[in-house]
Amino acid sequence: MALAKNSRRDRRVDYWPGFVDALSTLLLSIMFLLTVFVLAQFILSREISGKDEVLNRLNSQINELTQLLALEQSGKQDLEDTLANLQSSLASSESERSRLQQLLDSGTGTADLAQQRIGTLRGELDAEKQISARALSQVDLLNQQIAALRSQIAAVEQALQASEARDQTSQAKIADLGRRLNVALAQRVQELNRYRSDFFGRLREILSDRENIRIVGDRFVFQSEVLFPSGGNELNPAGQVEMDKLATALLDLAKEIPPEINWVLRVDGHTDNVPLSGSGRYADNWELSSARATSVVKFLISKGVPANRLVAAGFGEFQPIAEGDSPEARATNRRIELKLTER
Repeated sequence: MALAKNSRRDRRVDYWPGFVDALSTLLLSIMFLLTVFVLAQFILSREISGKDEVLNRLNSQINELTQLLALEQSGKQDLEDTLANLQSSLASSESERSRLQQLLDSGTGTADLAQQRIGTLRGELDAEKQISARALSQVDLLNQQIAALRSQIAAVEQALQASEARDQTSQAKIADLGRRLNVALAQRVQELNRYRSDFFGRLREILSDRENIRIVGDRFVFQSEVLFPSGGNELNPAGQVEMDKLATALLDLAKEIPPEINWVLRVDGHTDNVPLSGSGRYADNWELSSARATSVVKFLISKGVPANRLVAAGFGEFQPIAEGDSPEARATNRRIELKLTER
């Protein structure tokens, strides 16, 4: 009768592990998305900072060219004013020459004096013409320089516009890359979750339904008493049987997982909080938990599981899943955890 009661109790469905599995999967997906978002923001900030430096250099060049243009225009205006004054003087000289020529034609005694005055004015007129010619030449040179500066400014503005267009294109490409990366990572997470569910399902089938072998969240948990003697790290015969089943399931799963998914099986060793005696083989619980995890990994490797798909880690007594110092809590915390994850 007691056996019948135990059998009915074992057949009860425990929905809590499934709920924890789903919740941990959702948290893992959120963490991946946050990682992608941070990566995209980092790449975008680097692209934008680079474009800002280019824009600052172009704006500085435009300011320098604008100042040069203003100086050249000021010089041109001064030369134009000088030319206007020279032309005015030339007109006055021409008027004086005409007046003197009239006096020469009509006068008698002042003809020689007028002739001398005319010669002087002709010399001054020639000098004024030379100065005017030089001024015109300088004005032409300034016009050419101004045209060249305007051409350079136009080229800089075109380069600035092209840079802004490239910047907008780069930002669009970065946004598109981020979206595609999010989709790819989400697909990878879904694929790994599916294979993890398959793996745990196979372990449920091949491992006996014992109280000391159970699923906690996204991890498969073996109590240490199933695998190791007290205080030791060598797998006992019963533990070797269970690990052999685990190796078979892992090898079958490895054939189905696509090569682009960089998966690993993490083996974590945990102990209770009882200090080890000083005369034992291990100095503390850190060493014992690491040695037990390493023993499991080496056994799986001996059964053909690739070494690059296995990770061993020891946590000592510092990651308990049951609080308190009762014998039951300590027995729960002495465990080996298996987690299928991505490297």
